[in-house]
Formats: sequence, C-alpha cells, structure tokens
Amino acid sequence: MSDDAVSALVARIYDALSGILDPEIGGNIVDLGLIYEVTVYADGVVAIAMTTTSRGCPAAGFLRDAVEASVVGVDGVSRVAVELVYEPRWTPDRIRASALKVVSRH
Repeated sequence: MSDDAVSALVARIYDALSGILDPEIGGNIVDLGLIYEVTVYADGVVAIAMTTTSRGCPAAGFLRDAVEASVVGVDGVSRVAVELVYEPRWTPDRIRASALKVVSRH
C-alpha cells in the first residue's frame, strides 16, 4: 500500500471514529483524545491503541466494541485489533479545544 493510500485510509478511519460518542462525557472519542494510535499494516489490517477516561470506566467494553465495529466497516480495512491501554494515563488536557464546548455542557 502506498503512503498516499495509507494516509487516505487513516483519514477515513478517524472520520469513522469521530462518530463514536463517549456515553459519559458526550464528546466524540477522537476529540476527547481517547485514540492514542492508529497503525495500518499490509492487506488492510489495522491496530488501534485507545484508552478510556479512567481505568475502571464502565463504558470500556462498549467503546472498544464500537471502535472495532466502526473501523471494520471502513473501505480498505480487512481486520481490526483494538487494544485498551492506560499508559500514558488520560487527562483532560488531551481534549481538543473543539470538544470543550460539548464537554462543558455536562
């Protein structure tokens, strides 16, 4: 896969991930800074490292499943592996400025 094709695929993946809302905070998981890394391997295999706002987050399973379901539906993705990681620890400073309006309403 060419660099341009990988970049386009990563952009489509982030677009899909932006549609997933954190059920507790209300913003999308990309703007909230919950996606740490998206790696594209040969043949459309994708690995995603993500976190939750806390280690004991009750929505962790929901979010992991939503990420997997959203990304596997992206054109060009053949398989996806989602790993929940807690290092570095998520803090509110990871939130994008565009999401602060949504977060402040809750």
